[in-house]
Amino acid sequence: MIYIFHEDAGKSSFKIDGEVFKYLIKVRRHDVGDTLHFRNKSDIKTLHEYKLESIDNRSLVVTLLCSSLNEIKSQKSLHIGWCLIDTKSIEKVLPSLCEIGVEKISFIGCDRSQKNFKLDFKRFERILEASMQQCGRTSFIEFDTCKNIKEFISDFPHAKVFDFCENVLKDGADFETVLIGCEGGFSKTERELLASKEVFSLDTPMVLRSESAVVAVASKILL
Repeated sequence: MIYIFHEDAGKSSFKIDGEVFKYLIKVRRHDVGDTLHFRNKSDIKTLHEYKLESIDNRSLVVTLLCSSLNEIKSQKSLHIGWCLIDTKSIEKVLPSLCEIGVEKISFIGCDRSQKNFKLDFKRFERILEASMQQCGRTSFIEFDTCKNIKEFISDFPHAKVFDFCENVLKDGADFETVLIGCEGGFSKTERELLASKEVFSLDTPMVLRSESAVVAVASKILL
């Protein structure tokens, strides 16, 4: 773990108990004198370095050594318009998208999306917290929703489209917004809406699940 979120990070000294204490002492085996790093979500770009001062049976105390501005983010920006799929599948790949450096995801209700999926952005943020502490990233992925593809392309007219075609995405491709369909791809009506857009595919003979496509495209563009 690169750092730990804590509401008291930034104070000259504070006590840690509960699950964080168990993780640091029982799992990571930290001892008195070790250096630990914390961030506070209210000032996430500042990294606080602490010394583990004392340990008892249920808690530990850390004292501040120094604080410094230390922002960790991707060198590129990518906004994904993602036609809605099963939220369980979304949750499985969110940590990977966080580590890769995706900046924003707009979830879109498309013709082939199932209508019973409910987006829980608070749960998504909890998943991101764990990922950010592991990879070091210092910004949350931004989430929003669009009613349909027509609304999305109206709001983001320069978006590229991932779909089946002969135009394979080249190495070094650089664009900021991409639209990716759900399971089953785009409907005939949606393809008519997207007829004027630049469409690309990946160099693979396999059919990718929507969540696999999102990770693959993000990796190709950002890494």
